[in-house]
Amino acid sequence: MSNDESIKKIESELHEGISLPKCQKCGCMKETLEFIETISSGDQTKELSLLKEKSKSWLNKMKEIKYACLGCEHCYPAVVMNVLNETFPELTENKDLSCSFEVREEEWPVITADYSSFCDGTDTSCPVAVTTLASVELVEELAKNRPRELCIVGKTETENIGIDKVIKNIVSNPTIKTLILAGKEAKGHLTGNTILSLWKNGVDENMKIVGAKGKKPVLRNITKKDIDLFRSQIEVVDMIGCENVNEILEKIKEVSNGSASSKCGCHDVNEGNRKSDEPITNANENSPVKMDKAGYFVLYPQNKKRTIIVEHYSYDNKLQHTIEGDNAKSLYMQIVDNKWVSLLSHAAYLGKELEKAELSIKYAFKYEQDRA
Repeated sequence: MSNDESIKKIESELHEGISLPKCQKCGCMKETLEFIETISSGDQTKELSLLKEKSKSWLNKMKEIKYACLGCEHCYPAVVMNVLNETFPELTENKDLSCSFEVREEEWPVITADYSSFCDGTDTSCPVAVTTLASVELVEELAKNRPRELCIVGKTETENIGIDKVIKNIVSNPTIKTLILAGKEAKGHLTGNTILSLWKNGVDENMKIVGAKGKKPVLRNITKKDIDLFRSQIEVVDMIGCENVNEILEKIKEVSNGSASSKCGCHDVNEGNRKSDEPITNANENSPVKMDKAGYFVLYPQNKKRTIIVEHYSYDNKLQHTIEGDNAKSLYMQIVDNKWVSLLSHAAYLGKELEKAELSIKYAFKYEQDRA
């Protein structure tokens, strides 16, 4: 698409959108028009200059803002920002969002919004959070049928401040271990895709979510520390597009038992489904144990802090490294990435022990390390 074609597309979308009463009360539309207003004279072509003039008249048609985003099937300002991002990336880079929110440190959820919450940060029996993305009615349905394992459910319609709020509420409640993405995507915003990209890829130096396809996936109300904690604390389960309440309720119970996959479309393999004719080898419990030349590990669950300390020793009993984390996965991946294990058997043992240590904190039983 040429620059002229892009400008025409933007004008068409804004002209059509601003004629709708719902868009005249939408913060998403207002922010987009105000963004066009901020384009500096040095950045302007003749076409952009004319677009900036028209945006003034469109801003005059705006009413009192009633909502940040409605999650419409066709989001005019989202389309506009996507075209701007693709055609004039130098204009959209590093632009701050004007939105912010209040954090209530004394209670949870720390961010108030359209959420239904059922647990606080001390109840380990409800480790699942659900976002229904743009499916607003699905929030009420899930809340009405709330299973014991559900901690909080709410919509997330925008790929910036909406995700900021999700992250802040999750990292302030260490008992949440799984985030389920369900419901329909907000067109143009692609919030579910953006959360998945954040979880998998993180952010760049400008706090832009790497690989996200949403309108403006830049996080301004949280820190990189919040993001790192979010990514290590939880598993994200992709049910984007699903509005079937029973399927989501079933998935909530499944993930709380630690048996969920972070991808859709998987089928459980159970007795009777095995199709291979290859012979089965019986496991040998008496297989010889090989010592890992990289050293050994000693685990110390910290029940009050709800973290696990792992000490790495050489075989002459010298402490090599110490690492602390609040979940088995992040510790295991960091240890593997650092190459502190060199045998698969040792890595498997370490993974088992880390999971056992995490469960000892979750369910308050005494941890005893096996063959430390």
